[in-house]
Amino acid sequence: MAADKPFYETKSLAQMSAHEWESLCDGCGKCCVLLLQDPEEEGGTVWRTDVGCRLLDLTTVRCSDYRNRHARVPGCVKLSPDNVGTLDWMPKTCAYRLIHEGKPLPDWHPLKTGDPDSTRKAGMSVHGRLVSERDLDEQEIEDRIVGENR
Repeated sequence: MAADKPFYETKSLAQMSAHEWESLCDGCGKCCVLLLQDPEEEGGTVWRTDVGCRLLDLTTVRCSDYRNRHARVPGCVKLSPDNVGTLDWMPKTCAYRLIHEGKPLPDWHPLKTGDPDSTRKAGMSVHGRLVSERDLDEQEIEDRIVGENR
């Protein structure tokens, strides 16, 4: 019976309330990792760095100014039900992406475990793996490439 299932199994992204939408975020911080692409290479390789956005709190792996992030970081993408399917750089474990693709949430997701720290405990967050953009010169970021974004 649908009433016995959690909202993320019965609703599309567009049908979710604002609270339900926000609760999908597992707090991994992967979408806050800086990605690089050669501006002359349209549609070319996207490279992942080990650098977190200047607003990412590396201890909590949460945005330090979530409400104003789009104004403070021009490249910060505002996720919506309309664009989730077009953002192929989003992590493959991202709940928004998974729901859009009709896939289940992973067992370590906080909505399944009831533990807001389960993503970190499962080793699925960027906790302890990044340096902050605030601590680097812009030229240094290119030296922090760790691989292709897949």
